[in-house]
Amino acid sequence: MTKQGQDRRSQRTRQALIHALIELLTARHYDQITIQDIVDQANVGRATFYVHYQNKDDLLKSGFERVLDILVQQIVSSEKDQCLFDTSMLFRHAQGHYELYRTLIWGSSIDLITQEGHAALSKKIEDRFALLLTERQLPSIPLPILSCSVAGTLLVMLKWWLDNKMPYSPERMDEIFQQLVMPGVRTVLGLTGTTDE
Repeated sequence: MTKQGQDRRSQRTRQALIHALIELLTARHYDQITIQDIVDQANVGRATFYVHYQNKDDLLKSGFERVLDILVQQIVSSEKDQCLFDTSMLFRHAQGHYELYRTLIWGSSIDLITQEGHAALSKKIEDRFALLLTERQLPSIPLPILSCSVAGTLLVMLKWWLDNKMPYSPERMDEIFQQLVMPGVRTVLGLTGTTDE
């Protein structure tokens, strides 16, 4: 088998394991799921699991990072500099996968998800903000601190929204986020002349 063929096969196996975990999460809590449950659901051998992942947390982290990466790419790809990024996509995804997010947030996996998700989201936001700065601009707050704060606020808002059974639409949550957070971000980045209109 060629290296490319092996890579594709390896990718299919990883996807099967991630999908198996997601399916199991809709039926029971994360801490009740064993590696044997996952490999049975994915129809792969236990040894194959350990070729790709160290443990169940490693699999969860990998799956969450993949989902988060796709979502963040959509969040930060907005061409409207006025918006900087559109968070409604994240809220829409959570709404469409409510049971999964609820399980992740209320299960024992929340610490792992929060920590990994926060770090990944912070980095993506920092990269987006860096693109908006010119070489002459120096933000009044270091970008890593600013992006960490913005990511943390977004994740706390997402958790509150899910805990309260999504009382507002994803679009309304984005509006609230934009009003609550982005004026300060614009000031720090020196974009105070830009409006949402």
